Amino acid sequence: MKFQILGGLFLASMAVSAFAVDPSVFTWKTGGFEVNMLVETRSAGRPSILLGVSPERLAEYFPDGTYQSEVNTFLIRGGGHTVVVDTGFGGAIFENMRQLGVRPEDVDAVLLTHMHGDHIGGLQKDGKSLFPRAKVYLAKQERDYWVDTAANAGARAALAPYGSKVETFLPGAIGGGAPEILPGIRAAAAFGHTPGHTVFLLESNGEKLLIWGDLMHVQGIQFPLPDTSVSYDTDPVAAAAARKQILDYAVRNKVPVAGMHLAYPALGMVEAAGAGYRFVPAK
Repeated sequence: MKFQILGGLFLASMAVSAFAVDPSVFTWKTGGFEVNMLVETRSAGRPSILLGVSPERLAEYFPDGTYQSEVNTFLIRGGGHTVVVDTGFGGAIFENMRQLGVRPEDVDAVLLTHMHGDHIGGLQKDGKSLFPRAKVYLAKQERDYWVDTAANAGARAALAPYGSKVETFLPGAIGGGAPEILPGIRAAAAFGHTPGHTVFLLESNGEKLLIWGDLMHVQGIQFPLPDTSVSYDTDPVAAAAARKQILDYAVRNKVPVAGMHLAYPALGMVEAAGAGYRFVPAK
């Protein structure tokens, strides 16, 4: 596995490796897949979104009262497909893609981890699809909840331009039984953050990468204390259970992970650390 760093679009005070500017694209190889992490937004997050954390513990983990918050998307090329995983707010994703020489019409599949606004905002604008050739793939449970049960207008509007090109699937277990929805890409259940929250496992030439969506929002505390959930979780207890199951899977199988709210490079290895875990970013 190897990577290259491409020029960034956002300025940030935090240096990465030898760079004075924190880039917005991180490129990683998983077998025959090229995986590009694209930073959509970067800001100071407030730990007030955490549930059940004492003021003393907040002061311990967040002495300045903030943490680095990102919204990331992923562009995957390989296996005969050009794939976007989540679309962010629909802002920087398109400029980042342009920097990589990819046009929206080159994308033939959009995979959705779930249907919160910061993951589906780039699907459509003014009722027109922003990825005109793409099929959209998402868990049946996720579509049923947001489009039918919750009757969410934003979710309906996001999917509407794609019509019959919206395909649903039933995610399987991370340790086995996860269906292959595209060559080398399997969909595994991580329900809790939302009713159909899905993680995607890439495998090629004996190498793997797990793109885990919103399994985690505040890495500074959710790695060492994985029982900690956030106010955005539909079912905080189920979200914590899914988080621990998948963290354990990543450790036991030595699978790199990537997340939509991990800080740049948003990709790395998970290690066991005491009763919790620690994250080792790719370099």
